[in-house]
Amino acid sequence: MRAILFTLMSVVSAVALSATVYKWVDENGVTHYSDQPHENAEKVQLAQPQTYSAPRPSARSAQAPAAAQTSNTYSCQVTQPAPDQSFPNATSVTVGAAISPAPQSGDQGFLLLDGARVPNWSGGSVTIDPIERGTHSLQAIVQDSNGKVICQSATVSFTVLQPSVLNPTNPNFHR
Repeated sequence: MRAILFTLMSVVSAVALSATVYKWVDENGVTHYSDQPHENAEKVQLAQPQTYSAPRPSARSAQAPAAAQTSNTYSCQVTQPAPDQSFPNATSVTVGAAISPAPQSGDQGFLLLDGARVPNWSGGSVTIDPIERGTHSLQAIVQDSNGKVICQSATVSFTVLQPSVLNPTNPNFHR
């Protein structure tokens, strides 16, 4: 399939450079294309390549970037925990994020822990107590007044390890 696609792309390139393309089928049933005549070859009529010329920007569209500059631009980052950090024998974890500049004019910043908003977070860090064992994801988000996401941090994953009820004296967990 790749060979056929490559051949067709080559033919289109050849059309741009040459006016005549020849097509023939060999004794094995394989179709060939070339810009050189071949025994039992037939000329292929190809349409002119399609082209596009972008219209010149109008005075109105030239003003659009200036309007975009007046909107708030934020930087969102999870500050703690570190990516892929593990918390052995933990029942609580402190999580945090930085949003710069501070959300204003109807915009709202929040933290998502496993897809749900972290309650009582208004910037900086907050301790989640209790926290379930397992792998969790954390992300900082800023939404505008319409609920559209305008800033989103990378998702940070971390793992909380707790002794199992089935094996509370597991030597891998130290107090």
